[in-house]
Amino acid sequence: MRSVAVVNATCGSGVVIVQPSNVYGCELGDGVFVGPFVEVQKDVRIGARTRVQSHAFICELVSIGADCFVGHGVMFVNDLFEKGGPARGDKALWRSTFVGDRVSIGSNATILPVSICDDVVIGAGAVVTKSITEPGVYAGNPARKLRDL
Repeated sequence: MRSVAVVNATCGSGVVIVQPSNVYGCELGDGVFVGPFVEVQKDVRIGARTRVQSHAFICELVSIGADCFVGHGVMFVNDLFEKGGPARGDKALWRSTFVGDRVSIGSNATILPVSICDDVVIGAGAVVTKSITEPGVYAGNPARKLRDL
């Protein structure tokens, strides 16, 4: 049995991590909040004052900007099963995700490897399959722009 908890995480001032959570090998900016039952994997970067709510999963190769909100149960994906199944340790098949500043992601959204510009709201349950290059409100499966902010 392996108990991870908080290991090798670089944390700015005022970071709050509610246990139980697995947070390892990542970088958390000043004032970041991580709720319970969250996993933040190695090499993830989370910007200042971002809040990550319970049951979220933030996998390797994800970068989240400052002043963001990640709702309950949000899942980030880095493996697109390009060969018909999991990469099975072949990290060369993994893809990165970039989330800009002031992005709010609603509960149970799924974020595939994409780039999301600043000032975006993603609705609850949305599945983001393509990069978002214009600020606005996005929702649905696949997520599409509903309106400007």
